[in-house]
Amino acid sequence: MRFKFALLFAASFGLAQSAVAADKLTIAATPVPHAEILEFVRPQLAKQGVDLQVKVFTDYVQPAVQVNEKRLDGNFFLHQPYLDEFKKGHKNDIEVPVAKVHVEPFAAYSSKYKKLADLPNGATIAIPNDPSNSGRALLLLERQGLLKLKDSKNISATKKDIVSNPKDFKIRELEAATLPRVLNQVDLALINTNYALEAKLNPVKDSLFIEDGNSPYANLLVARDDNKESAAIKKLAAVLTSPEVKKFIEEKYKGAVVPAF
Repeated sequence: MRFKFALLFAASFGLAQSAVAADKLTIAATPVPHAEILEFVRPQLAKQGVDLQVKVFTDYVQPAVQVNEKRLDGNFFLHQPYLDEFKKGHKNDIEVPVAKVHVEPFAAYSSKYKKLADLPNGATIAIPNDPSNSGRALLLLERQGLLKLKDSKNISATKKDIVSNPKDFKIRELEAATLPRVLNQVDLALINTNYALEAKLNPVKDSLFIEDGNSPYANLLVARDDNKESAAIKKLAAVLTSPEVKKFIEEKYKGAVVPAF
């Protein structure tokens, strides 16, 4: 009887251990809204046996670099144009998109002017300096009639592609994360929504103009080619595109972040 009891205890203990064992998944993210969304889904993943670890970055380069170097399992902060441009500039053929999660409408802000019509000749306009987001900013400026580009469909447009600038605007390219901090030093700044939200700027209420709902810049869950089919990544993708996350995004960000699923 003692022997049978010992066997039953050992079996039960083994089952208990396997029940609490979890696949560890380390995902890079920028603080807002990406890390906040990941923290929201962490308890759901824990119930499914996935130990989600969120590593927060405040720039756009290191999260992609560290996944590329296999130091992290994936990232959640970038859109497809950024990933394409990153791959061109780095030896990177292992990062692959897994799921579209949300769109952060890109917007323009000013601490000096309340209306776009008040922007004077020769005004200084600050835009992100990474290729995909600088092109995105220039295309948005063109859609507002502020300048004209050589190709209105070129998402990688640069200042060299400006063919008409009737008000002689001065375009300054700066690191995306610094743009909220220099807002009072320029006349207009086009700021990625994650950095705007961190700076307590609401794209819907505080911007002079904003991208519409047709933006192709959906933020992606990105994995490595060697783990994209893993159970843990699939579970994360599923919860990030669940009705619960859609409701969380809509209620928390109130239009500043829009579900892409």
